[in-house]
Amino acid sequence: MLILACLPIGDARDSSANLISAIENAQYVAAEDSRKFARLCQELKIKHNAKVISFFEGNESERLDELTTILKSQKDVLVVTDAGAPGISDPGYRLIRAALLENIQIKVLPGPSAVTSALLLSGLPTDRFCFEGFPPRTKGARSKWYKDLAQEERTIIFFEAPHRIIESLTDAADALGQDRAGAVCREISKHYEEVVRGSISELIIWANSKEILGEITVVVEGFDPGSREFATEDLIKLVLAQEAAGESRKEAISLIAKESGVSKRIVFDAMVTYKSGDKI
Repeated sequence: MLILACLPIGDARDSSANLISAIENAQYVAAEDSRKFARLCQELKIKHNAKVISFFEGNESERLDELTTILKSQKDVLVVTDAGAPGISDPGYRLIRAALLENIQIKVLPGPSAVTSALLLSGLPTDRFCFEGFPPRTKGARSKWYKDLAQEERTIIFFEAPHRIIESLTDAADALGQDRAGAVCREISKHYEEVVRGSISELIIWANSKEILGEITVVVEGFDPGSREFATEDLIKLVLAQEAAGESRKEAISLIAKESGVSKRIVFDAMVTYKSGDKI
């Protein structure tokens, strides 16, 4: 069986009894960092006799055959990362796929999550949200990444490295708007846990005010469709494009009003302006 174990993201006391039992009885442990795994076991006063196999992003592909062979020999493999869930912005996904291809049973030991913890700490809407992993490291790719999320209506959650948080928030402000609400959650469940809430511009001020260290999860308010603003000429162009595609003017006005979130009256008035001779 492939056992995917969610480890504490900060406080070792968040470990479940199920996790402790799984570690104590494990035969093989695939660990992202064997030293951190050993430290967790010390904190929990756990003793185990498992063979610990290094399993991190740089060697994940190389370890697949070895770990799959162990699983096929009717042995269990316990997968642990530095914190949180294997496969979520951490190694694990490729091994999961390899196990499924071999019809190997998979079990998850649920546990703490930086994603859902940060969502709750943020105070932002929790009914719909998306997790986006880490933004790209280079400015050009990161700027495009934020622009692609500019009209995402769900609450957005992502991780960021402390040494890139200022540049990342700056790019977020450019793409999403400085007034978009957000929260930076740092060192969740650890001794120096810190949660800063405010507009993105306020978060940038905070990030510039001190040296930022530790694990960071950022939560950003989703886009509000009601905040869309369209110039009269933009609405006219959109309606004319629909007419060129074969829609009647009435149908085109209704369609553009629905897609843009603008009332039919405003779109209709824009077309009255166009019909009166104020061409674009």
